[in-house]
Amino acid sequence: MRHTYKTVGTCSREISFDIEDGKVYNIVFAGGCPGNTIGVSKLAEGRDAKELINMLKGTKCGFKPTSCPDQLALAIEKAIEK
Repeated sequence: MRHTYKTVGTCSREISFDIEDGKVYNIVFAGGCPGNTIGVSKLAEGRDAKELINMLKGTKCGFKPTSCPDQLALAIEKAIEK
């Protein structure tokens, strides 16, 4: 199932992804630093949703209280709560 999440506090504006059988696929960030967001997407591809939440949640970008990886974790968390 496709999920879309509007990010808060990051350069990326939105994250979309699929969750199938508890695993995350097809992660696409709209905006943000391409090298970082593509890298995060590739590293997260096919991983367990809960594992990604535990691994990425709380990651900060410099002095910001969040980051693109943190926003991905929050997006996944919200998607599996539904």
